[in-house]
Formats: sequence, C-alpha cells, structure tokens
Amino acid sequence: MTTPYQQPGAAAPTYASPIPVRGAHLGDALASEWTKIRSVRSTMWTLGVMIVLMLGIGLAVAAIVAASDVDLQGESALGFGFFGVLLGTICVMTLGVLTIASEYGTGMIRTTLTACPSRTRVLAAKAIVFFLLVFTITVVFAALVALIQVGMVDTAEPTGDEWLRATVGVALFVASIGLLSLAVGTMIRHSAGAITIMIGLMLLPLVAAMFMFSESLADVQEFLLDYAIPSQLISIYGEAAAGGSTGPVGWEPVWIMLGITAVTLGGAFAVINSRDV
Repeated sequence: MTTPYQQPGAAAPTYASPIPVRGAHLGDALASEWTKIRSVRSTMWTLGVMIVLMLGIGLAVAAIVAASDVDLQGESALGFGFFGVLLGTICVMTLGVLTIASEYGTGMIRTTLTACPSRTRVLAAKAIVFFLLVFTITVVFAALVALIQVGMVDTAEPTGDEWLRATVGVALFVASIGLLSLAVGTMIRHSAGAITIMIGLMLLPLVAAMFMFSESLADVQEFLLDYAIPSQLISIYGEAAAGGSTGPVGWEPVWIMLGITAVTLGGAFAVINSRDV
C-alpha cells in the first residue's frame, strides 16, 4: 500500500533522529539520582535539621564551657562538636533509608528499574550520590563549628591531625553510617523497619551494657561500651575525648565503619539482584 505522495515501488521513507543515540551509562544514573535526591522534601528536612543540630548544639556546648571555669587540661575544643554530630547522625541514617526504601514504598522503584534495568547501576548511583552529598555537607559544617569553637574556648591549639579527624574523619564516619543505612534499607525495603533497625544499632549496645551488672559479663560490657557507634564517634576526636576508652581511637573507628559499610553494601548488591521488585 502506498501513500498519496509515494510513487509505486519506491522505498518507504525513513526517519533519522537529530538526537544522537547511545547506550546508557553510570553517568546517566548519577544525573538521575542527583535530580531525585535534591528535589524531594525529605532531603531538605533531614539535612536541614542535621545542620541546625550541628551548629546549635555544638556552639551551645562551646559557649557553656567558655563561660565556666572548666579546666580542659590543655586539650583542644574540637571534641565539643561531638554532641551535635551525634544527633545529626540520626538524620543521616533516616535519609539513607529513605533514599531507596521510599521508592519501594511508593512503587516508584518499578519506574526507576524500567528506565535503568541494571539494578547494580541504580544502587551504585544512589550510593555514590548520597555518600558525596552527606560527606560534603558534614565536612563543611563540622569545620565551621570547629573554627568557632576554637575561637570561643581558650585552650590548646589543635594539631593538624586533630583538625583532619574532626572534619574529614568525622565526615567519613557519618557518611559511612548513612551509606550503611541505605544498604539496610535496600535489604529491608521498608522505611520504618530499616530506620528502627539503624536506631537500634546505635542505641542498643549502650543500653544493654548499662544493665550488665554481673562480673561474668564484664568483658561483654566493655566491648559494647567501646564499640558502640557513639563511643566510636567520640573516639575519632582523640583519647581525651573518649574518656579513657580501651577501644580504637583516632582514625581506627573510621576504618572500622568503612569496612562494615562495605560488607553490608556488598550484601545489598547481592539482594537487589536476586529479588523481584
């Protein structure tokens, strides 16, 4: 059958798109996930509250210490940033879970995987975008709080390594916890359940250790107190901030958390490829 403008026996006209056709790659997935994470309200609220907590609590603690006669025994003021960062970490855990679990809850994950059938690429893009976003925000505001605290409190000048741990080290630790939450959210696929698990991982070891009165559980109690997430976080600031903890201090808690996150994220990659949507 020919059209009114087509000569009998002539070849059918073809259409050539002016848009170059190419295969999708990780960069496309990264652009998509960046658009998602910066356009949803949960990102604004969770990271906004995190920033308020880091600034508000960190500076309030420094102001209280500066107005009192507390003897810091020559230690730097950087450790005071711990209190705001600890509470801000809960916001990061929540956002980490919501980054993927909310898509399962709304069914949007079907659209995501239709547009990008490679589940490994989708999860990798989410992990990269989330980690870089949280790391950048944490390191910027941790450095800001640290600068103000050192200016407010009259004490010893921090060393270069202390500055690095209080900013980059803390940011790596917090971003790793957020990435761990994203991995748990991938495996659980339920926002409330995954958030509950992460909060339990943060608080349960300390709560359990408080009720271990038996001498036979002394070693277990010491282990829980040393390796609980809050203890690991404060140990990044140094031995003095850790209050004589026998657990890892300095950069060691950062490497431990990065290792745990890497193993858990590996499990998330295996699970997302073996399950139906």
